[in-house]
Order: sequence, then C-alpha cells, then structure tokens
Amino acid sequence: MPLDRSTDRLTFPGHSGAMLSARLDRPAGPHLATALFAHCFTCGKDIPAARRIAARLAGMGIAVLRFDFTGLGHSEGEFGNTSLSSNGADLEAAAAHLESLGMAPSLLIGHSLGGLAVLRAAPRLPSVKAVATIGAPFDPAHVTSHFEEHLDDIRAHGRAEVQLGGRPVTIGADFLEDVTQGDRGTDLAAMKAALLVLHAPRDAVVDISNATRIFTAARHPKSFVTLGDADHLISDADDAEYVAEVIAAWVSRYLDLAPPAPPIGAPEGVTRVSEADPKGFLQDIQNGPWHHALADEPKAYGGSNRGMSPYGFLAAGLGACTSMTIRMYARRKGWPLRHVSVDVTHDKLHAQDAGTGASSRIDSFTRRITLEGNLSPKQRARLMEIADACPVHKTLETGANIRTELA
Repeated sequence: MPLDRSTDRLTFPGHSGAMLSARLDRPAGPHLATALFAHCFTCGKDIPAARRIAARLAGMGIAVLRFDFTGLGHSEGEFGNTSLSSNGADLEAAAAHLESLGMAPSLLIGHSLGGLAVLRAAPRLPSVKAVATIGAPFDPAHVTSHFEEHLDDIRAHGRAEVQLGGRPVTIGADFLEDVTQGDRGTDLAAMKAALLVLHAPRDAVVDISNATRIFTAARHPKSFVTLGDADHLISDADDAEYVAEVIAAWVSRYLDLAPPAPPIGAPEGVTRVSEADPKGFLQDIQNGPWHHALADEPKAYGGSNRGMSPYGFLAAGLGACTSMTIRMYARRKGWPLRHVSVDVTHDKLHAQDAGTGASSRIDSFTRRITLEGNLSPKQRARLMEIADACPVHKTLETGANIRTELA
C-alpha cells in the first residue's frame, strides 16, 4: 500500500451525539479535493477495500475521510438504535466536521448500503459535486434477505440479534422500518451531483440489476462501470486499486483539481514514487494530479510485471523526447512528416566495445527511428540529425547531477 500520505485519527459527534471514530487520509503532496467514504453494512472504516481506495486517492491528491457509523467499529453508540436515515445523518455530521476543518467534501463514495446512504445525503450537502457508489443496492429492503428468519422477532420485540458476516449484530425496528419504506427513485431524481455507478457483474450479495436500476433512475451526468470478477467486498487489492483509479479519473471531469504552482526549481512539478507492494517491487508513480503509472520488475526478477521496469521508463523518456523533437522540427519547417515512431532498446556493454577506452561496463541505448511521409532523402537525413538534439538524449550523453536528501 502506498505510503505517500499521512493518516490522522480523529473523532466527531454523530447524529445522536455519540462520538464517531474516523481516519483522515491526507495527501503528502498538494491537497486538491476531499472525499467522504461510507462503508458497507456492518463493516467499518478499516476494511481492506476502504483503506486501499483511500490510500490510492490520497496518492492522487484527494484527501479521504472514512469513519465508523454509530455503534460500529470504534464509534460510540448502539447500532441497534440506528437506521439508514441515521447513517445519512452521520454522513452529514462528518461533512460538517470536514467543513469545519476547511475541507468541505466535494466527492462522496459509498460501498454497498453505504452507497444508499450517500445517495440520500448528497442532495443535502451543497459542497458535493460528485457521488460514486460501489456495489450499492437500489432497494434497501434487500438487506432483510440476510435475516428473514428474524423479521417477526424484530417486529414483536423491537430488536433481535442476527448473524451477519459471521458475527452477531443487533437489528432494531427503526432500521427495519427505514429500509422497507421510501422511494429510491425520488431520492435519485433529487440529486444534482454527477453519479458514477460501479458494480461487479458476479456480485453474489447485491445483484448487478441493482446498478442498472440506480443508473436508470438517476439524472445526467452519470456513468456506469463494471468491475469484472470483483467480489462484493472488493477484497482483492487489484480490484480496489482499479476502483480508486476509475473514481479518480472520472471525478476529474466534475471537480476543479487544478494543482498549485510547482515548487521553485522544479518546473515540471514533483514526481513521487512510492512502494505499492513491500513483498515485491511494484511502485506507484504519481506526477502531479493527472498522471499515474506503475513500475515493476519482470517475474523472472521477483516482480509481478505489472508495469515497466525503471530502465523501461528511461528508454520511454528517450523515445518520447526523440519523437517530440523530430515532430517539432518537421512542423516548424512544414515538411510532410505523416508519422514518427522510435524503438528503443537498452543493454550494458563493456566500455571498450563502445569506443570509450574505459574498462567498465556502460549503458547503451539503441534507437530505431521510423519516418513516414513523402520526405526527400535530404529531409530524412536532417530529421535524423535533429534526433540527437533531443534534450533527454543530451542528458544521457553528458550525465546529470543527482542530489539525494533524507525527507
């Protein structure tokens, strides 16, 4: 999990005055937006999916507040006295707390029943511009299918202890009444925020038909993304990473994520590389708020081969710079260059084989440049000369000064 963030532990009063336990994942770099995350039914803020999604978004400049609803996790109160409406009130309390910190949420993310909670709360939160749901049900009454044999007891005695997810949970009459009433379509029609619906086709807990109904009932702008073979809890790290990347890419169309000016001495901003898998070599690479990539090593070298190797990125930089430099020159001259491509290979050679006269091994990059278009031999020769004017080429040939500091 990426470490390019800090996590604050905090508490705030919920709908009943009970103190709710929360985690605020802050970006280590520029803070571009704030999201509020509502967890799945009877889960908590610290389930792997919530932690992974929050970590990924924080790495992209979006702070994330995730908290335990009343009576769950480390929060005070009694879950048996809560309802879907009280969960929405807890969300509003969380939003108010963020606003008091100068971080009013512009994005709501709801997982499973938390998705219904954010859909209900969004119309009452003016700062919210976008809402994302993950595996959310259209009809909250679907929850009762997990404890149908206890419904009569709940109605007769006001509450009953049921088994959910392998642990005992007290369900109260208020919760039962709340989830069996209400017009879901009306709530969706009232929401003005952009909506992203994420759902796995093989979700065994909440059927994907729920996503279709949510999407159909909602107003535009709205988007629908399926999650492949992901399970309901998004327990696989790759699935959680995908969810976060989709949310971050989608929300950039609806939120102002303009970064602050780059620091003095770094005109292209800061490129942050952070370890994504301590057991392997996978790395998160973030260049400002817009560009994210993965670096890795091949499986033969102990990696998972989910991204280019460091030398692959170096070769890519040389190839991209070469192609851009050729295009800029041809464009300025008005030459008929239709397309340019650059193949780059990397190897290590003995220095004497490269003609340097040294005895050590050096890195060797070979570029194979393809120029398409009705170019004259003279024009092609000139473009090949221009390739050597590529700034990255010059940096690799002359060397660079690298300063290392302990953060």
